[in-house]
Amino acid sequence: MPINIKDIQAPIAQEMKEFEQKFRKSMKTDVMLLDQIMRYIIHRKGKQIRPTFVFLSAGMNGQITEATHRGAALIELLHTATLVHDDVVDDSNYRRGFFSINALWKNKIAVLVGDYLLSRGLLLSVDNEDFDLLKLVSTAVKEMSEGELLQIEKARKLNISEEIYYDVIRQKTASLIASCCAVGAASAGVDKDLIEKNRLLGEKIGMAFQIKDDLFDYGDEEIGKPTGIDIKEKKLTLPLIYTLNNASRSERNHIINLVKRHSNKPAKVQEVISFVKASGGITYTKEVMSTYVNESYQILKEFPDSSYKKALKMLIQYTMERTK
Repeated sequence: MPINIKDIQAPIAQEMKEFEQKFRKSMKTDVMLLDQIMRYIIHRKGKQIRPTFVFLSAGMNGQITEATHRGAALIELLHTATLVHDDVVDDSNYRRGFFSINALWKNKIAVLVGDYLLSRGLLLSVDNEDFDLLKLVSTAVKEMSEGELLQIEKARKLNISEEIYYDVIRQKTASLIASCCAVGAASAGVDKDLIEKNRLLGEKIGMAFQIKDDLFDYGDEEIGKPTGIDIKEKKLTLPLIYTLNNASRSERNHIINLVKRHSNKPAKVQEVISFVKASGGITYTKEVMSTYVNESYQILKEFPDSSYKKALKMLIQYTMERTK
Protein backbone atom coordinates (compact mmCIF):
# COMPACT_ATOMS: atom_id res chain seq x y z
CA MET A 1 0.00 0.00 0.00
CA PRO A 2 1.53 3.36 -1.03
CA ILE A 3 2.60 5.77 1.72
CA ASN A 4 0.41 8.86 2.07
CA ILE A 5 2.03 12.26 2.74
CA LYS A 6 -0.70 12.99 5.33
CA ASP A 7 0.35 9.91 7.32
CA ILE A 8 3.97 11.13 7.27
CA GLN A 9 2.91 14.58 8.47
CA ALA A 10 0.65 13.20 11.23
CA PRO A 11 3.08 13.96 14.13
CA ILE A 12 3.46 17.55 12.89
CA ALA A 13 -0.07 18.14 11.53
CA GLN A 14 -0.77 21.07 13.88
CA GLU A 15 2.64 22.65 13.23
CA MET A 16 2.16 22.35 9.45
CA LYS A 17 -1.25 24.02 9.73
CA GLU A 18 0.23 26.88 11.76
CA PHE A 19 3.18 27.13 9.38
CA GLU A 20 0.88 27.51 6.38
CA GLN A 21 -0.99 30.39 8.07
CA LYS A 22 2.22 32.12 9.15
CA PHE A 23 3.81 31.65 5.73
CA ARG A 24 0.77 33.17 3.96
CA LYS A 25 0.95 36.12 6.34
CA SER A 26 4.69 36.59 5.73
CA MET A 27 4.04 36.82 1.97
CA LYS A 28 1.63 39.77 2.28
CA THR A 29 2.69 43.03 0.64
CA ASP A 30 1.12 46.44 -0.05
CA VAL A 31 2.16 46.35 -3.72
CA MET A 32 -0.94 45.06 -5.51
CA LEU A 33 0.84 43.31 -8.39
CA LEU A 34 3.30 41.65 -6.02
CA ASP A 35 0.51 40.57 -3.67
CA GLN A 36 -1.31 38.99 -6.60
CA ILE A 37 1.81 37.04 -7.58
CA MET A 38 2.47 35.97 -3.96
CA ARG A 39 -1.09 34.59 -3.74
CA TYR A 40 -0.50 32.71 -6.99
CA ILE A 41 2.76 31.21 -5.65
CA ILE A 42 1.02 30.06 -2.43
CA HIS A 43 -1.89 28.61 -4.45
CA ARG A 44 0.38 26.37 -6.55
CA LYS A 45 2.54 25.10 -3.67
CA GLY A 46 3.26 21.36 -3.68
CA LYS A 47 3.24 18.79 -0.88
CA GLN A 48 5.39 20.89 1.48
CA ILE A 49 8.16 18.25 1.54
CA ARG A 50 10.89 20.71 2.59
CA PRO A 51 9.05 22.14 5.64
CA THR A 52 8.16 18.53 6.55
CA PHE A 53 11.87 17.66 6.72
CA VAL A 54 12.50 20.75 8.89
CA PHE A 55 9.72 20.02 11.40
CA LEU A 56 10.38 16.27 11.64
CA SER A 57 14.12 16.88 12.15
CA ALA A 58 13.39 19.42 14.88
CA GLY A 59 11.00 17.01 16.61
CA MET A 60 13.45 14.11 16.36
CA ASN A 61 16.21 16.22 17.94
CA GLY A 62 14.22 18.00 20.64
CA GLN A 63 11.49 20.63 20.60
CA ILE A 64 9.72 22.30 17.66
CA THR A 65 10.08 26.04 18.37
CA GLU A 66 9.28 29.40 16.79
CA ALA A 67 12.78 29.20 15.30
CA THR A 68 11.70 25.98 13.55
CA HIS A 69 8.80 27.85 11.92
CA ARG A 70 11.14 30.63 10.83
CA GLY A 71 13.69 28.12 9.53
CA ALA A 72 11.04 26.35 7.45
CA ALA A 73 9.80 29.70 6.09
CA LEU A 74 13.37 30.77 5.27
CA ILE A 75 13.96 27.60 3.25
CA GLU A 76 10.64 27.98 1.42
CA LEU A 77 11.31 31.65 0.59
CA LEU A 78 14.86 31.13 -0.65
CA HIS A 79 14.02 27.93 -2.52
CA THR A 80 10.98 29.52 -4.21
CA ALA A 81 13.22 32.43 -5.24
CA THR A 82 15.65 30.01 -6.94
CA LEU A 83 12.76 28.22 -8.72
CA VAL A 84 11.36 31.50 -10.07
CA HIS A 85 14.81 32.43 -11.37
CA ASP A 86 15.36 28.89 -12.74
CA ASP A 87 12.21 29.16 -14.85
CA VAL A 88 13.56 32.37 -16.38
CA VAL A 89 16.97 30.77 -17.04
CA ASP A 90 15.37 27.64 -18.56
CA ASP A 91 12.73 29.65 -20.47
CA SER A 92 10.19 27.32 -18.88
CA ASN A 93 6.47 28.06 -19.08
CA TYR A 94 5.30 25.49 -16.54
CA ARG A 95 6.08 24.53 -12.94
CA ARG A 96 4.21 21.59 -11.31
CA GLY A 97 1.48 21.76 -13.94
CA PHE A 98 0.87 25.49 -13.40
CA PHE A 99 2.03 28.37 -15.57
CA SER A 100 5.39 29.72 -14.35
CA ILE A 101 5.70 33.32 -13.12
CA ASN A 102 7.65 34.33 -16.25
CA ALA A 103 4.99 32.77 -18.51
CA LEU A 104 2.25 34.90 -16.91
CA TRP A 105 4.11 38.09 -16.02
CA LYS A 106 7.25 37.98 -18.25
CA ASN A 107 10.93 37.68 -17.31
CA LYS A 108 11.52 41.15 -15.84
CA ILE A 109 8.79 40.76 -13.23
CA ALA A 110 9.82 37.14 -12.51
CA VAL A 111 13.42 38.17 -11.76
CA LEU A 112 12.21 40.96 -9.46
CA VAL A 113 9.82 38.56 -7.69
CA GLY A 114 12.72 36.14 -7.12
CA ASP A 115 14.77 39.01 -5.67
CA TYR A 116 11.85 39.99 -3.42
CA LEU A 117 11.46 36.44 -2.07
CA LEU A 118 15.19 36.26 -1.41
CA SER A 119 15.15 39.55 0.52
CA ARG A 120 12.09 38.47 2.56
CA GLY A 121 13.97 35.36 3.63
CA LEU A 122 17.10 37.32 4.54
CA LEU A 123 15.09 39.88 6.55
CA LEU A 124 13.14 37.16 8.35
CA SER A 125 16.43 35.74 9.65
CA VAL A 126 18.19 39.06 10.34
CA ASP A 127 15.18 40.57 12.17
CA ASN A 128 15.06 37.53 14.49
CA GLU A 129 18.85 37.12 14.69
CA ASP A 130 18.65 33.56 13.29
CA PHE A 131 22.17 33.89 11.90
CA ASP A 132 22.97 30.17 12.34
CA LEU A 133 19.90 29.20 10.29
CA LEU A 134 20.67 31.85 7.66
CA LYS A 135 24.21 30.53 7.27
CA LEU A 136 22.98 26.95 6.75
CA VAL A 137 20.41 27.94 4.09
CA SER A 138 22.63 30.51 2.34
CA THR A 139 25.36 27.87 2.02
CA ALA A 140 22.83 25.56 0.35
CA VAL A 141 21.73 28.27 -2.13
CA LYS A 142 25.39 29.00 -2.98
CA GLU A 143 26.00 25.29 -3.60
CA MET A 144 22.84 24.97 -5.72
CA SER A 145 24.09 27.75 -8.00
CA GLU A 146 27.56 26.19 -8.22
CA GLY A 147 26.05 22.79 -9.03
CA GLU A 148 23.96 24.21 -11.87
CA LEU A 149 26.95 26.05 -13.34
CA LEU A 150 29.17 22.97 -13.02
CA GLN A 151 26.56 20.93 -14.89
CA ILE A 152 26.31 23.55 -17.66
CA GLU A 153 30.11 23.68 -17.99
CA LYS A 154 30.45 19.88 -18.24
CA ALA A 155 27.43 19.41 -20.54
CA ARG A 156 29.22 21.37 -23.27
CA LYS A 157 31.96 18.74 -23.52
CA LEU A 158 29.93 15.65 -22.62
CA ASN A 159 32.93 14.28 -20.72
CA ILE A 160 31.47 14.07 -17.23
CA SER A 161 32.76 11.40 -14.83
CA GLU A 162 30.77 9.68 -12.07
CA GLU A 163 32.66 11.76 -9.48
CA ILE A 164 31.70 15.03 -11.20
CA TYR A 165 28.09 13.84 -11.48
CA TYR A 166 27.98 13.18 -7.72
CA ASP A 167 29.46 16.63 -7.09
CA VAL A 168 26.78 18.20 -9.29
CA ILE A 169 23.82 16.50 -7.62
CA ARG A 170 25.30 16.93 -4.13
CA GLN A 171 25.36 20.68 -4.72
CA LYS A 172 22.31 21.05 -6.95
CA THR A 173 19.77 18.93 -5.06
CA ALA A 174 21.15 17.23 -1.95
CA SER A 175 22.41 20.48 -0.39
CA LEU A 176 18.84 21.80 0.01
CA ILE A 177 17.45 18.68 1.71
CA ALA A 178 20.63 18.59 3.84
CA SER A 179 19.96 22.18 4.93
CA CYS A 180 16.33 21.30 5.80
CA CYS A 181 17.48 18.60 8.24
CA ALA A 182 20.30 20.78 9.61
CA VAL A 183 17.97 23.77 10.11
CA GLY A 184 15.43 21.57 11.92
CA ALA A 185 18.12 20.28 14.29
CA ALA A 186 19.65 23.74 14.81
CA SER A 187 16.24 25.23 15.62
CA ALA A 188 15.87 22.60 18.37
CA GLY A 189 19.09 23.92 19.95
CA VAL A 190 21.37 20.87 19.59
CA ASP A 191 25.19 21.01 19.33
CA LYS A 192 27.26 21.33 16.14
CA ASP A 193 28.07 17.61 15.88
CA LEU A 194 24.40 16.68 15.96
CA ILE A 195 23.53 19.40 13.43
CA GLU A 196 26.21 17.94 11.14
CA LYS A 197 24.80 14.41 11.57
CA ASN A 198 21.36 15.71 10.54
CA ARG A 199 22.89 17.57 7.60
CA LEU A 200 24.59 14.36 6.43
CA LEU A 201 21.31 12.46 6.77
CA GLY A 202 19.60 15.01 4.53
CA GLU A 203 22.47 14.88 2.04
CA LYS A 204 22.18 11.09 1.67
CA ILE A 205 18.41 11.39 1.15
CA GLY A 206 18.96 14.21 -1.37
CA MET A 207 21.46 12.16 -3.38
CA ALA A 208 19.01 9.25 -3.60
CA PHE A 209 16.17 11.67 -4.45
CA GLN A 210 18.03 13.15 -7.45
CA ILE A 211 19.16 9.75 -8.73
CA LYS A 212 15.52 8.62 -8.57
CA ASP A 213 14.60 11.74 -10.54
CA ASP A 214 17.19 10.92 -13.19
CA LEU A 215 15.73 7.43 -13.59
CA PHE A 216 12.38 8.92 -14.65
CA ASP A 217 14.05 9.92 -17.91
CA TYR A 218 14.31 6.24 -18.80
CA GLY A 219 10.77 5.29 -17.77
CA ASP A 220 8.53 3.39 -20.15
CA GLU A 221 5.84 6.03 -19.91
CA GLU A 222 5.61 9.74 -19.30
CA ILE A 223 5.76 9.91 -15.52
CA GLY A 224 6.44 13.32 -14.02
CA LYS A 225 8.49 14.56 -16.96
CA PRO A 226 8.68 13.42 -20.60
CA THR A 227 10.92 10.44 -21.26
CA GLY A 228 14.28 11.47 -22.67
CA ILE A 229 14.09 15.13 -21.66
CA ASP A 230 17.55 15.06 -20.01
CA ILE A 231 19.01 13.58 -23.19
CA LYS A 232 17.30 16.27 -25.30
CA GLU A 233 18.84 18.90 -23.02
CA LYS A 234 22.25 17.13 -23.24
CA LYS A 235 22.33 16.56 -19.47
CA LEU A 236 24.55 13.60 -18.60
CA THR A 237 22.99 11.65 -15.73
CA LEU A 238 24.22 8.46 -14.04
CA PRO A 239 22.56 5.85 -16.33
CA LEU A 240 24.19 7.41 -19.41
CA ILE A 241 27.53 8.15 -17.68
CA TYR A 242 27.84 4.50 -16.57
CA THR A 243 26.90 3.29 -20.05
CA LEU A 244 29.44 5.53 -21.82
CA ASN A 245 32.21 4.58 -19.38
CA ASN A 246 31.60 0.87 -20.07
CA ALA A 247 31.01 1.03 -23.84
CA SER A 248 33.53 0.31 -26.60
CA ARG A 249 35.15 3.34 -28.23
CA SER A 250 32.97 3.08 -31.36
CA GLU A 251 29.75 2.66 -29.31
CA ARG A 252 30.73 5.58 -27.09
CA ASN A 253 31.43 7.85 -30.09
CA HIS A 254 28.13 6.84 -31.70
CA ILE A 255 26.05 7.57 -28.56
CA ILE A 256 27.84 10.89 -27.92
CA ASN A 257 27.20 11.87 -31.54
CA LEU A 258 23.47 11.08 -31.12
CA VAL A 259 23.25 13.18 -27.93
CA LYS A 260 25.28 16.08 -29.37
CA ARG A 261 23.75 16.31 -32.83
CA HIS A 262 20.46 14.42 -32.91
CA SER A 263 18.86 14.91 -29.48
CA ASN A 264 15.94 16.75 -31.14
CA LYS A 265 14.91 13.55 -32.98
CA PRO A 266 12.65 11.25 -30.92
CA ALA A 267 13.86 8.09 -32.70
CA LYS A 268 17.50 8.91 -31.92
CA VAL A 269 16.69 9.71 -28.27
CA GLN A 270 14.90 6.35 -28.06
CA GLU A 271 18.01 4.66 -29.48
CA VAL A 272 20.09 6.18 -26.67
CA ILE A 273 17.53 5.06 -24.05
CA SER A 274 17.45 1.50 -25.45
CA PHE A 275 21.26 1.30 -25.45
CA VAL A 276 21.45 2.51 -21.83
CA LYS A 277 18.89 -0.10 -20.73
CA ALA A 278 20.64 -2.91 -22.63
CA SER A 279 24.03 -1.91 -21.18
CA GLY A 280 22.92 -2.20 -17.54
CA GLY A 281 22.84 1.56 -16.91
CA ILE A 282 19.45 1.43 -15.19
CA THR A 283 20.34 -1.55 -12.98
CA TYR A 284 23.60 0.10 -11.88
CA THR A 285 21.87 3.42 -11.14
CA LYS A 286 19.23 1.70 -8.99
CA GLU A 287 22.01 -0.02 -7.02
CA VAL A 288 23.73 3.33 -6.36
CA MET A 289 20.41 4.87 -5.29
CA SER A 290 19.79 1.95 -2.89
CA THR A 291 23.25 2.49 -1.36
CA TYR A 292 22.40 6.11 -0.52
CA VAL A 293 19.00 5.10 0.87
CA ASN A 294 20.60 2.43 3.08
CA GLU A 295 23.23 4.91 4.30
CA SER A 296 20.45 7.34 5.28
CA TYR A 297 18.68 4.55 7.21
CA GLN A 298 21.94 3.73 9.04
CA ILE A 299 22.29 7.37 10.17
CA LEU A 300 18.62 7.46 11.21
CA LYS A 301 19.14 4.38 13.40
CA GLU A 302 21.52 6.41 15.60
CA PHE A 303 18.64 8.63 16.81
CA PRO A 304 16.31 7.63 19.67
CA ASP A 305 12.95 6.15 18.62
CA SER A 306 10.08 8.61 18.30
CA SER A 307 7.06 9.32 16.11
CA TYR A 308 9.20 11.92 14.29
CA LYS A 309 11.95 9.41 13.50
CA LYS A 310 9.35 6.90 12.26
CA ALA A 311 7.80 9.61 10.05
CA LEU A 312 11.22 10.56 8.66
CA LYS A 313 11.81 6.91 7.71
CA MET A 314 8.43 6.90 5.95
CA LEU A 315 9.36 10.16 4.21
CA ILE A 316 12.53 8.55 2.82
CA GLN A 317 10.43 5.63 1.52
CA TYR A 318 7.89 8.07 0.09
CA THR A 319 10.49 10.04 -1.87
CA MET A 320 11.91 6.80 -3.30
CA GLU A 321 8.55 5.27 -4.21
CA ARG A 322 7.15 8.38 -5.89
CA THR A 323 6.15 8.17 -9.55
CA LYS A 324 6.96 11.78 -10.41
